[in-house]
Amino acid sequence: MVRIFFGVIFLANGLAKVFGWSRVTLGDYYVGNLINRPESRRILDSLANKDRPGTEQLPGIRWMANELVLDNWGVMQWMTTAMEVGVGLLLVVGLASRGAALVGLSFQLFLAAFYLTTNKWMFEQPHEYVPLAVLSVVASGAVWGLDGRLRRNSAAFRRWPF
Repeated sequence: MVRIFFGVIFLANGLAKVFGWSRVTLGDYYVGNLINRPESRRILDSLANKDRPGTEQLPGIRWMANELVLDNWGVMQWMTTAMEVGVGLLLVVGLASRGAALVGLSFQLFLAAFYLTTNKWMFEQPHEYVPLAVLSVVASGAVWGLDGRLRRNSAAFRRWPF
């Protein structure tokens, strides 16, 4: 269930980037957001370039965000989108689940690196990366995933990333 839940999160945000969605309304009482490409850029720019009194960023993290990602946003926005859609689909269907979780984990840890020195609530981010860390090392998808079927049918699929 955790694998599918995280897959839905990645997939929904990836599709929001593909189609430009940002607002989700369900009936009269629920309104939420997804992170589309412009919002994704704004969030990263804010995290990388907003000076926070009394805190310092990890060495190199601002450079990575600005020089590698934001300065190349034309390409990076689509790489981010492809990563989210790909990781989301793989986690939802349970194919190469551990590898997909590891890619998702690296994405989440990059974002979490901005929060390490910001004096935020201690558990602000771990709920986003700890389950992905577990999913990257523990075989899943045995019942509701293709990995389980592949593992049962072939010894080659009984090792990481399946």
